[in-house]
Amino acid sequence: MWTDQMQETLDSKKKGDSAFKHKDFRTTIECYSQFIDVGTMVSPTIFARRGLSYLMNGMPQEALNDATQAQVISPTWHIASYLQAAALSALGNGQ
Repeated sequence: MWTDQMQETLDSKKKGDSAFKHKDFRTTIECYSQFIDVGTMVSPTIFARRGLSYLMNGMPQEALNDATQAQVISPTWHIASYLQAAALSALGNGQ
């Protein structure tokens, strides 16, 4: 049922939020990926947090992809631009 899917989506977001708060970046990536894959809601914050989590796990290309997506969703949001710069810096340093 659609409401069950929505509840699962919201649960994934809540678990991701908790993992992010506790700096459990691998779990953050998993939970936010589930949230994003459902596609019923779009959030620049989720892309930014998952992007930062990718960056903290040594995955700068994935971080850049998410930062870019966050900027597409919210073009004037400075956090997305900052995260893009951090990811590009990490890519430039060969990390």
